[in-house]
Amino acid sequence: MKNLSWAPLGALALAMASLSTAAAAQTTKSVAVTAIVEHPALDAIRDGVKESLKAAGYEEGKNLKWQYQSAQGNTGTAAQIARKFVGDKPDAIVAIATPSAQAVVSATKDVPVVFSAVTDPVAAKLVKNWEPSKTNVTGVSDLLKLEPQIELIKKVVPNAKKVGMVYNPGEANSVVVVKQLKELLTKNGMTLVEASAPRSVDVGTAARSLVGKVDVIYTNTDNNVVSAYESLVKVGQDAKLPLIASDTDSVKRGAIAALGVNYKDLGMQTGAIVVRLLKGEKPGAIKPEVSNKTELYVNPGAAEKQGVKLTEDLIKSAAQVVQ
Repeated sequence: MKNLSWAPLGALALAMASLSTAAAAQTTKSVAVTAIVEHPALDAIRDGVKESLKAAGYEEGKNLKWQYQSAQGNTGTAAQIARKFVGDKPDAIVAIATPSAQAVVSATKDVPVVFSAVTDPVAAKLVKNWEPSKTNVTGVSDLLKLEPQIELIKKVVPNAKKVGMVYNPGEANSVVVVKQLKELLTKNGMTLVEASAPRSVDVGTAARSLVGKVDVIYTNTDNNVVSAYESLVKVGQDAKLPLIASDTDSVKRGAIAALGVNYKDLGMQTGAIVVRLLKGEKPGAIKPEVSNKTELYVNPGAAEKQGVKLTEDLIKSAAQVVQ
């Protein structure tokens, strides 16, 4: 009788354990994150995504499988990471910066992809337009209006006529910015002088080629340039050539000023879209978003080292003054 009474109970316990395991497997979600390179802005996006997921109840080691890989600035490596992640079949892949996003989108038409820090996803051919894509792709852009950038250049260097720009001609975002900036500067009686840096190691050389030819150097969020910003700062200090950026973290590294996106916020905005996907929404039904929150950072010490003095009004208007 004992065997007869305990056998069903044992079977029931085993069945309940199996159900519990199955339920846990169902509630665990998988998110894979890749970035073209590691630098403060892109790292802040990654951390913001993770923070958004945690706030929504998805926590690594509990109900979230989290993967992160950087391509270390190599587009070939970005393609390898993309193929690896697609093979893992996560619930979503977050691709930070244009080269990584292009690699992932090229690798899958099925796995949900959320891009982040892509200035122009249409020019990068990630989506056809700014409407819901009806594909497996959506995301958040760090697109900045260039008119306020030109106003900032004028405030820092009032007599500037020639603006230098170091950028990677292989990065779609940067090509778009160069084209638009050239047109806008012309309307403002100014000219753009370009310097090509196809690799991070080329940034310093490209910057030196601008010495004596320009009044100021402006940099967008070009990943090669941002990852090697210290080499640009050295040129700026040695030649007394003012540096103005659109990446606020670059101000902490030696730029005089930047009017840019808060990349931690951008990451959290990206993470909010990932949460929607984990809860069942389709990426093709979610319209690509733009971060419309910008902040001004200034660095009076860097200004002095690069031969200019910031006005008190400009310093007072900054969200953060880097000392």
